[in-house]
Amino acid sequence: MLAACGEVEDTRPGQPVKQRQMAFKEMVKAFEPMGVMLRDGRYEADKFTVQAERLVAKRDAPWSHFGPDTNYPPTKATPDVWKQPEQFEKDKQAFIATTDTLLTAAKSKNKAQVEEAYEAVHQACKTCHKQFKER
Repeated sequence: MLAACGEVEDTRPGQPVKQRQMAFKEMVKAFEPMGVMLRDGRYEADKFTVQAERLVAKRDAPWSHFGPDTNYPPTKATPDVWKQPEQFEKDKQAFIATTDTLLTAAKSKNKAQVEEAYEAVHQACKTCHKQFKER
């Protein structure tokens, strides 16, 4: 059915592309509610901290699914992931560091720190997406 809609299914053993896509979606499910909370002026420190903890718990899941033989449809990763592995790793580590800072800020319950840390994570995502994800 999905094929009829133009969706390509990951049929490779272990479905690495599908696995990493699902892992990224799970991270978004943790990250986006924090942004909504900040944008809508409904910051609740305890709920924000729970979401930050969820993000940190999910952040390592996609990376192992970027193996050397996983650049095939339905990937949305650009070939640069495999052509520039050092930069991809650097961006991944920057993302991880910003999520650590976000969790620390969330636990402080200092809204100004939380907003700054949230924006740093958002920027880390954008930096990686700019080079390593198809638009």
